[in-house]
Formats: sequence, C-alpha cells, structure tokens
Amino acid sequence: MKIKLSCVLCLASCILCLTSCGQKPSPKPYEYFRIDLPAHKYSPNLSQKRYNFEMSDYAKISQYIGEGEGINIDYPKINGRIHLTYFPIDVDTFQVVSEECRTLAYKHSIKANAIIENYYENDTAKVYGVLYKITGNAASPVQFFITDSTKHFLRGALYFNNLPNYDSIFPVAEYINEDIVHLIETLRWE
Repeated sequence: MKIKLSCVLCLASCILCLTSCGQKPSPKPYEYFRIDLPAHKYSPNLSQKRYNFEMSDYAKISQYIGEGEGINIDYPKINGRIHLTYFPIDVDTFQVVSEECRTLAYKHSIKANAIIENYYENDTAKVYGVLYKITGNAASPVQFFITDSTKHFLRGALYFNNLPNYDSIFPVAEYINEDIVHLIETLRWE
C-alpha cells in the first residue's frame, strides 16, 4: 500500500492544527532598562559667590556662559543636567523675572499631562520658591525658582539628554527631583 505524498502532507497539517496552542498571540509591552539609583547623599557646595547649597555627591558642577550667572549640575551616569541661572534683582525686576519663569514652565503644557506647583518658604533664611513638576512627555520634567524677593533670584530646570519619554525617565526624574527639593531647602544667600 503506497501512501501518496499529498495524503501525508494533509494528515500532518491536520495533526499540526489540532495540536497547536489555543491562545491567540498578543504583543509584548515595551520594556525599559532597570536603573539602579544610589541612595541620596549630600555635601555642601560652597563654590558660588552669591549663594550656597547642599548637592548630591553623584553630581558635578560645570560653568556655562549665558544670560546671568549660570552653572550646570551634571549627573553623568544618568544623562541628566540641572541648569541654574542666577540673576541679581531689585523690587522692580522681581515681578518680571518671576513671571518669565512661570511662562517658561507653562510653555511645556503643550506636551504635559499636568503641571503641579509646590511652594517653598523659609522666612529665617529668606528663601522663597516655586517648584513646577511637569508630568508627561515634556522636555523638562522639573523647573523651579528660588528668591529672597529683594536681591537674589535663582532659576533652575532639569533636562535629560534623550527624547522625552515620561515612562522611561520617571524613576530618574523622581530621583533628581528629591535632590532639587534638598537644594531648595538647604540654599542660603551670601
């Protein structure tokens, strides 16, 4: 009895169909690299003439030339940077500069899901500020300003050197946000 090749192929395909899995295939969700972030550790930064603060031991300072007096606080291992710009102010310019900072933060509302404002006030040290936490795929997840409202004004913004994908940068942005809050709370004017 000779079995034809076509019958064998038909029988094999029937067996294959009957024994294949019953679940429908589903796409796998995107995954991101796990980032192990070190515990927060701070040291005083006394390198600035007009103000000083405590900063993360995992960051380093570099100068930049721009409007006002500026420094960068770089996080080389996590590809992040906080731009800090200092402006000497008086009573007349305070309102203009603080409104510019608010406007710059709210320019991100096009891509942001929400902008949350946190206010800081330390009457003893004469440190007052606003931190804008920006959720969503905005270019800067955190912006802030600190002032004594009479002489000193410091503006800051956090940026990452990659495309803004909020899901992937969220843990790192939260980590640096804690460092920014610590910076605000420990800032003292000279």
